Amino acid sequence: MRVGAGAANTHKAFKQLWAAFMSGMAAAALPPAKLAQQPAKLVFLGCPGVGKGTYASMLSDRLGIPHIAMGDLVREELLKSTPNAQKLKDLVNQGKLLSDDIVLNLLSSRLLRASENGEDGFILDGFPRTRSQAEILDQLTEIDLVVNLKLREDVLILKCLGRRICSGCGNNFNLADIDVQAENGHPRILMPAMLPPPTCASKLTIREDDTEDVIRERLRIYAQESKPVEDYYKQQNKLLDFDVGGGIPQTWPKLLRTLKLDTEDELKTQQL
Repeated sequence: MRVGAGAANTHKAFKQLWAAFMSGMAAAALPPAKLAQQPAKLVFLGCPGVGKGTYASMLSDRLGIPHIAMGDLVREELLKSTPNAQKLKDLVNQGKLLSDDIVLNLLSSRLLRASENGEDGFILDGFPRTRSQAEILDQLTEIDLVVNLKLREDVLILKCLGRRICSGCGNNFNLADIDVQAENGHPRILMPAMLPPPTCASKLTIREDDTEDVIRERLRIYAQESKPVEDYYKQQNKLLDFDVGGGIPQTWPKLLRTLKLDTEDELKTQQL
């Protein structure tokens, strides 16, 4: 998706906000082994439902840097009673990819808050979604590493259909108990359900866009748009493909080892 001329002002404002956010930060890219040594700038890629938000949030806590999730920014905007929010809601419910100017406006506002709060480093989740967005990002700052989470489409659909949100506390759960046997060279995938506590069980809600038709449309669009982004970062030797082969207890330690962020104490705990 190309950026239209009408978005020029948005891009200019975005550059100014980002410049303020990035003030004083090192420009050199960091290999995985050095991610914990200074505020890192990371991007998490992956299909809708693969777990970008979950693992980006956990890594954010681990590294002490902000997790900036485009999905959360969109959902915050949807709660507003404005004409723009209604237009956005229609696009989201249809599973359509948001235009660059909408995405950049939302991201600009979030980065302004980050700058005002004195935040350093970041993990971007859900941006960039297109090559043009990746090119804009590269004009503004040097990304250290791009983690590309991968999972089979049939499992992704089961995960998305099982997602639930507690209307009381806002926590996310998943009712899907996934056990896909190994076949045709693919390993077994075991993802136990993430069930809510009794206090949340009666307050579970389903996202309006978590229907099978919308999920398949989101996956189709993502597959179409993602390869140019992956190729772009692969050419820069910044793309790290990571297969999600299980639930959080299995995947999180594996991700830490891959990023060379695991410690001896954690490894001992995993072996108990």
